[in-house]
Amino acid sequence: MDRTLLSLLASDCAQSYAQLGAQLHLSAPAVHERVKRLKRDRVILASVAKLDAVSLGRPLLCFVQVMTNTIARTRQIAALTDLPDVEEVHTVTGDCGLLMKVRTRDMKSLEALLATIHDVDGVAGTRTQMVLSTLMERGPSASLV
Repeated sequence: MDRTLLSLLASDCAQSYAQLGAQLHLSAPAVHERVKRLKRDRVILASVAKLDAVSLGRPLLCFVQVMTNTIARTRQIAALTDLPDVEEVHTVTGDCGLLMKVRTRDMKSLEALLATIHDVDGVAGTRTQMVLSTLMERGPSASLV
């Protein structure tokens, strides 16, 4: 039941408890209690709106691999999360320390962001991949066991 509820919320978190209850054959208060428990257990981390990047003036999606000299420098660069163009920062295995998902207005904005990253002491280099089109993008599936 919880996984079905999570799937419904993942597809549209703006549904009322009554609407969810009708789909789950539960009362609205029963759905509310389940959602409260899932939030308390940190299964549901947030309820957010999915925004259209193009409408917001950030059509250029890129993945930036950041090569660092040390783990300490990797953590320092990971602190760049206050930059509005940076959507995600992951430590990764391989020849780079970090993988960043960034969305910028244009190539000039991307160049400025890369310059900011390169200004951090310990950055040995970056490798940037520009996304041509997104075929599928989603979070974790609630139906997986």
